[in-house]
Amino acid sequence: MSNCIRTENQARAAFQSASKRLDPKDRVEYYNSWAETYDKDISLVSYSAPELAVNFLFEHYKGNPEEALVLDVACGTGLVAKRMNQLGFRHFVGVDGSKGMLDKANDTGLYQHLEHTLLGSEPLPAEPGKFDVVMIVGALRPGLVPISVIEELYKAAKPGAYICMSRVNPIPEDADEYKDKMEALEIR
Repeated sequence: MSNCIRTENQARAAFQSASKRLDPKDRVEYYNSWAETYDKDISLVSYSAPELAVNFLFEHYKGNPEEALVLDVACGTGLVAKRMNQLGFRHFVGVDGSKGMLDKANDTGLYQHLEHTLLGSEPLPAEPGKFDVVMIVGALRPGLVPISVIEELYKAAKPGAYICMSRVNPIPEDADEYKDKMEALEIR
């Protein structure tokens, strides 16, 4: 991906290309190369899921944001942490499968710890019962984060913690099956 001036059409093409990559290693390589222009592309296509999810969480959060420990799963470049930080959250642990995206997240200076992990292929590197808030925005879809990871998110959360999951699926025919499996999941 080039650092030249991006257009909305280029940004949309980048998103479409990402959603077509079902092989995990191929997808990681794509996200590594996309990291440089990802935030710009998000802006160009008016992708608002991180802001909407964080705002929803904040409206319902009863704890002290400054004291909350947040697990940002599939953190990408850190868009969720940036918005949460604007609302007073200060303690972040991020997990992502793309080293390029993690480098960008690290550049924000918001994360106390970042883990490079391919979700579904490797266990979620999170201590059970540790987090006050667990966030995953936009990554719950076929070929990216498998449904099996949802149980790991719950295990990482403290009793009474907030778990905020937002999903988008650019391939409608896959969306219903994934959603049905999510809703049928029984957390133990």
